[in-house]
Amino acid sequence: MKILVINSGSSSIKFRLFESSTGETLAGGLLERIGLAEGRMEYRRGTDGKITTERPIPNHQAGISMVLASLTDPVSGALGSLSEIQAVGHRIVHGGERFTQPVEITNEVISEIEQNSFMAPLHNPANLLGIRAAMEMLEGVRNVAVFDTSFHQTMPPVAYVYPLTWDLYKEKGFRRYGFHGTSHQYVAERTAAMLGRPLSELNTIVCHLGNGSSITAVKQGRSIDTSLGYGTVCGVMMGTRSGDVDPAILIELMENHGMSASEVKDLVYKKSGLLGISGVSSDMRDVERAAESGNERAVLALDLFADKVRKYIGAYAVTLGSVDAIAFTAGVGENGIEMREMICRGLGVLGAELDPEANNCRGQEKIVSSPDSRVKLLVVPTNEELMIAMETERILGRRN
Repeated sequence: MKILVINSGSSSIKFRLFESSTGETLAGGLLERIGLAEGRMEYRRGTDGKITTERPIPNHQAGISMVLASLTDPVSGALGSLSEIQAVGHRIVHGGERFTQPVEITNEVISEIEQNSFMAPLHNPANLLGIRAAMEMLEGVRNVAVFDTSFHQTMPPVAYVYPLTWDLYKEKGFRRYGFHGTSHQYVAERTAAMLGRPLSELNTIVCHLGNGSSITAVKQGRSIDTSLGYGTVCGVMMGTRSGDVDPAILIELMENHGMSASEVKDLVYKKSGLLGISGVSSDMRDVERAAESGNERAVLALDLFADKVRKYIGAYAVTLGSVDAIAFTAGVGENGIEMREMICRGLGVLGAELDPEANNCRGQEKIVSSPDSRVKLLVVPTNEELMIAMETERILGRRN
């Protein structure tokens, strides 16, 4: 089955075309600056060279039209005709409590995604633009919504209920939802495959570390706790996001320091984390270079990041009861040799020992723990698009 995966943002569209029977990427690319005067599209068929096109992309319909034209181009296309596309899988950030797994898209599903948009105002409306454009341009092709939150719907109440008032949960929906679900699911499954063990018998802590980060405790293939919550600012420290902070500080800033709610939101989402502490950058690589040159705030920022991740690993080891593997993924997790080493310091108490030589790798699937380490440490490059394609095929196969 040839499946087109679309990840639609407010001004961008990421896309990949898969042959689901083999997992092969037939083509893929990125459209940026949609709605602006200077649009840009990058396209690649298989392992061919990248083709870059710069032209205005007025809206998402025009963007999807460019994607489909590229896929069927007589010279560089991966398809003979659009009729070869059998399904489209869409990344949707927030499914609320309603969507516990991917679903085929209907008008009712679209309406419910819209209703959940208040919980992901930057993401769900943009995701819907991609859905509507694809359904218009590929009439009759089945579409599936795959939610970032659905993998975490297996969490027990003790993990997702906040100790506020009960009516805030029941009436307002304030609870832990979690994000990066497709990434955590993919990495947990790949970890089991790499270790040659059944997923149903493995307890794994997945560390999705990038500009946005989250840690998830995966017990026998099911998420039982995760660090991101109702929103995407809690948990571990991130590029510009604070992670967990004492809410009394935020109350104090509004009550006695003249900051508005929007200013506090801007502080914890856009001005904190690596950027806020280092004063250098939100990019881990920039902060590492500054630390190497003796910048003390950059050194502290790196220490803080490693410490926050390590504390969640320790907490989730207790939650799981026993740990078989700790997997690192996403931009920092896959490529941050030094940061992985920093995080793993002290994990010997869990039976996890890093092999420095094996850890000297970037962006490749690899076991990086020492041979005698009881808990295996792994680097697992994430592939959220492939996971979306696999889930799309699974859902549609169930309906056939």
